[in-house]
Amino acid sequence: MPRTRVEPRFQIDYLSILDSDGILDDALDPDIPPDLLQRMYRAMLLGRRLDERMVRLQRQGRIGTFAPIKGQEAAQIGSVATLTPRDWMVPSFRETAAMLWRGWPIEKMLMFFAGYLEGGSPAPGQRDLPITIPVATQLPHAVGLAYAAQYRDDDAVVMAYFGDGATSEGDFHEAANFAGVWHVPVVFVCQNNQWAISVPFKKQTHARTIAQKALAYGFPGIQVDGNDLLAVYAVTKEAVDRARNGDGPTLIECVTYRLGVHTTADDPTKYRSEDEVKAWEKKDPLTRLVPYLERKGLRTSGVEEELDAEIAAAVERFEAAPAPDPLMVFDHVYAERPPHLDRERSEMMERLAEVTPGRGDDGTDTTSLPMRGQRMTRR
Repeated sequence: MPRTRVEPRFQIDYLSILDSDGILDDALDPDIPPDLLQRMYRAMLLGRRLDERMVRLQRQGRIGTFAPIKGQEAAQIGSVATLTPRDWMVPSFRETAAMLWRGWPIEKMLMFFAGYLEGGSPAPGQRDLPITIPVATQLPHAVGLAYAAQYRDDDAVVMAYFGDGATSEGDFHEAANFAGVWHVPVVFVCQNNQWAISVPFKKQTHARTIAQKALAYGFPGIQVDGNDLLAVYAVTKEAVDRARNGDGPTLIECVTYRLGVHTTADDPTKYRSEDEVKAWEKKDPLTRLVPYLERKGLRTSGVEEELDAEIAAAVERFEAAPAPDPLMVFDHVYAERPPHLDRERSEMMERLAEVTPGRGDDGTDTTSLPMRGQRMTRR
């Protein structure tokens, strides 16, 4: 049967500028301003040091389960640094470094992982969505934000983060399809860390890359060395500029690796080899970046100690904060609270009046709520 080719064979580009041996392709160096480069290094190191401290806090029972980011700092900071405050950032559940860059206080993030509602609340006017635990559900929301920005002529770009496992979910494909149809200003940043919990990338898709999935939805996809801060920055800046200029979405696949556990409830030794981890440790994004910074005369010594002190102070603020008002669980769910929630809230107020000294029948707290970790018991 005669056939007519309707689409030429596609190709996907891959970019690396500073390789795992620290060798720089001078012709591709994005020449990031020194002050910005210094900030980016500091943010990457803060993400790493906070990650290590949070693991200890979790093991001590001071916070709950969370998803460490070790090994993925360049993919996050290299991309999020291209945004402006007027842009939107939509995280999944492993974007600690990106959230720090966007101004989330450390103590607020600790509160989130300790199970407190206010830990997920962005500051007034902050154009970020909170951490999203269900896989890929944030992606249609990100496209909706981009559509709203386009409709309002807002000149804002939306950056949405997700992992390789999210591309196996229908939400990813629906979001990508609508992003292409509506030609909205969204940048999809996939951190392909090779494992969807215990499922390796090769068992998630028969496609050679994740980036090529963008082509089916009518917009560009590119693969980048996700442990190369310079390459991630260069690729993402181009995608953000395209989106802001009205040229539509881009899918960026950052090829990286989760050096630690999926979450602190996980044991990766059950499903991956030590040799694999050691091979990726040699590609550590921080290790390869330091010599590049030193050649440019930027400071790397003493930064770690400063960050450790900053983290310690934030942990103290977190643990000194009073517990939140339990009535907050009824807020921010509906624009107008429905009658059944009003009834449940009233019942909660009555129960709190019975168990909490100083709380009036109207729910007003005239003293203080129990401190973090203290149980309320009936008198």
